[in-house]
Amino acid sequence: MKFLCVDMSAKTVMEQTVPDAYLGIGGRALTSSYINDHVPATCDPLGPDNVLILAPGYFSGTPLVNTSRLSVGAKSPLTGGIKESNVGGTVAAALANLGITALVVDGQAAAGECWVLNIDAGGKATLVDAMNHKGSRTYALVDKLKASHGEHSSITCIGPAGEMGLSAASIQTTDLDGRPCRAAGRGGLGAVMGAKGLKAIIVSRGGKSADPLADAQAFKAAAKEYAQAVKADEFSGEILPALGSACLVAPINEAGALPTRNAREGQFEGAEQISGETMARIIRERGGKNAHKGCAQCIIDCSNEFVDPDGRYVTASLEYETIWSMGAMIGNSDLDAIARLDFLCDDIGLDTISTGVAVAVAMDAGHKPFGDAAAAIRMVEEVATGSEFGKLIGNGPAAVGKHFNHPRVPVMKNQSMAAYDPRAIQGMAVTYATSPMGGDHTAGWVVDQNLEAFGGRLDRFSAKGQVQASRDTQIHMAAVDSVGICDFAQTGLSTPEGIATVYRMVAAKSGKPFSDQSWRELGLRVLRAERDFNRRAGFTPADDHLPRMFYEEPLPPHNTVVVVDDEAMEKTFDF
Repeated sequence: MKFLCVDMSAKTVMEQTVPDAYLGIGGRALTSSYINDHVPATCDPLGPDNVLILAPGYFSGTPLVNTSRLSVGAKSPLTGGIKESNVGGTVAAALANLGITALVVDGQAAAGECWVLNIDAGGKATLVDAMNHKGSRTYALVDKLKASHGEHSSITCIGPAGEMGLSAASIQTTDLDGRPCRAAGRGGLGAVMGAKGLKAIIVSRGGKSADPLADAQAFKAAAKEYAQAVKADEFSGEILPALGSACLVAPINEAGALPTRNAREGQFEGAEQISGETMARIIRERGGKNAHKGCAQCIIDCSNEFVDPDGRYVTASLEYETIWSMGAMIGNSDLDAIARLDFLCDDIGLDTISTGVAVAVAMDAGHKPFGDAAAAIRMVEEVATGSEFGKLIGNGPAAVGKHFNHPRVPVMKNQSMAAYDPRAIQGMAVTYATSPMGGDHTAGWVVDQNLEAFGGRLDRFSAKGQVQASRDTQIHMAAVDSVGICDFAQTGLSTPEGIATVYRMVAAKSGKPFSDQSWRELGLRVLRAERDFNRRAGFTPADDHLPRMFYEEPLPPHNTVVVVDDEAMEKTFDF
């Protein structure tokens, strides 16, 4: 168990025993606690005082399935508050198998410098001059780094957007096929990495020094039970392998909750053309791959490889949020164009959600008509050129709205909403407004508690019960992000017996008892740290509100508005 500490100012790399304050935690609990403890809340997010920390989940590197999840933390240049962005692929497992609890990057290289951090199979880390890679897009960069450092590595990197310090810049990381198609997208943390002068992190996947388990036999027994539950569940065992997360397009559209044409409507007439069923059929007919394994230790295989009509690779994996942001949100029903936009974002290093919403705001302001896929592709391509308009798109929807003096900008704490309109699912209004991260759906996804098709029992158009549902889910998800279980593998913990299995695994790794109360305290620890940082950064209760458009503009087809009032929002975290 160790921290790997990289000082970009001094160009030094040092190992540090994990401090007592961070023993026994991983993932988001570690990144948010560390940022709150060590980063001045009012610092420049792109200055030397900010810290970029990458921490595998607590279960990463163990025999448990679906746990190659990495939390990336820093002060966000997009929100101005604390940020944890979560990503799969292979990097979390690679770091954990080297016994690295966290990679901590502070300081700042001199302006114009470009470096790569290489971590070999023995855990030795070296900074390597990378001026020859400056300006590279991610796919070309990864090909060059694999050629020089070997195929058996995980590569985490930024594209031109990160180097330019754009607020929607992502950090991309490789999947099992070595493609940089997995994104820690939200919050602009690619800009933080770029500001530090760090272009890429290469981590050997040959490590054999994972943290020991206090009771390996008990852990393996519980992990086996958990895996069986994940495979037995219809959603994770059948639907996700067949359709991926795009399975959500049809039911969310049917519910009238699919934000369309910059959230002017809740249903998209072209939804069937971009649905999971259509996507899977096209992939199958063209010779692509459904049920593709994208992340280390995954048993769900919800990824896919989308190919063009000639069978040539376009992107992996085409996910629900991107299909929405580059599809319904901009009025585009061309799945090939959506796949192209997804590839461009991965290649340039951009969050697909913020970028799609930025394009939607530009279209809503009259810059281009909704549905003009070719114009959307040109806008995203322009980001890589560094033009003034390209930078606007790369800085996200709020920047675009300000440029056009356009009031309809669906952001919370400056970060765009995701693919569930809060006027049709009131619980998502609470999550978007109150999450310390901004408009983040994964922070408290309460769709299943609201939609009858998912087994929900709440009245999705009513405020009743929504604050409590969001609060409890945000606490739960903060704990999930800390142990490093994939969202889609939560089917293994959805029953009392399932969550008890998780507690048994925490106890078997740590050697200490772990209970329901321990789980809740873990989630609360995370949220308290994040809210404390944001308070010191200048956030007030007014930052836990939604844009007025959600209260004043009824959303077709149900013609509803958000009915959870500001006072109720502000009480969400009255723990």
